[in-house]
Amino acid sequence: MLYFWIFFNLFAVGMLALDLMVFHRKGRVVRPREALAWSALWIGLAITFAGLIFFWQGRQIALEFVTGYVLELSLSVDNLFLFLVIFRYFAVPEQHQRSVLFWGVLGALLMRGVFIVAGVGLIQRFHWILYALGALLIYSGIRLGFSGEHQIDPAKNSAVKLLRRWIPVTDDYQGGRFFVRGWKGNPGLYATPLLIVLAVIETTDLLFAVDSIPAVLAVTLNAFIVYTSNVFAILGLRSMYFAVSGLMKVFRFLHYGLALVLILVGLKMVAADHMPVPTHVTLAVIAGVLAVSILASVVYPAKDTSS
Repeated sequence: MLYFWIFFNLFAVGMLALDLMVFHRKGRVVRPREALAWSALWIGLAITFAGLIFFWQGRQIALEFVTGYVLELSLSVDNLFLFLVIFRYFAVPEQHQRSVLFWGVLGALLMRGVFIVAGVGLIQRFHWILYALGALLIYSGIRLGFSGEHQIDPAKNSAVKLLRRWIPVTDDYQGGRFFVRGWKGNPGLYATPLLIVLAVIETTDLLFAVDSIPAVLAVTLNAFIVYTSNVFAILGLRSMYFAVSGLMKVFRFLHYGLALVLILVGLKMVAADHMPVPTHVTLAVIAGVLAVSILASVVYPAKDTSS
């Protein structure tokens, strides 16, 4: 099984490198049509991987992967809103945003891998953790339903404060670099604001992992399936951001759908020992809730208050 972990991570890193260094090596602005094409590619790769899992491990494991992927991708939609807030707050030039997301994904791969392996091990040893995680999901869903989109103040981010304490930061961006040696005639190593942005992206993803990983663990305790479904969702999230960044506010009811998904998955986790829910039912419910919330957003769009 170790070979599959190694091969999959090499594949993920290789695709990221191909994306950034070959197709977007000039750091240009990513156009919506191009981003949509990459989003379709990632979804196609996830479907292909599900097919491989089907022939390798059977229908049930493949269904668990698909459910985990859809669940993780839907919960990751909130990340799109936060990416937009962070990039706008720090006024990150569009041509440098892809580079930040590239390194952010690499960090997320490492962090989530550790989270998932540790989480599965703890649950298998201490079964009561399932109930705690289920309660956390229910609480997160209720909080999201009442408060709307997740809010973040990048200036209060602990990683930002820590970086500024330990290393001087330049006042402006230095191209696409995270560090520069010497600035305004002063020697030494300086961080650029782009490193601050990366730190905020990484710590924000860490907070989201607290919600999303337990949700997928409610579907399966197969660490490889949980990890791969997470990774495919994260990889596709980068292209999806550039594809829909101009349409962030269109789906005004989507966060209610996401809140309900969290609550339902939390209830599934809490009741798993007494009333287990088949994986295909979980997948159907998640897809149905998201479809209804998106349809409601289209039928009842937000009123234009600009006039």
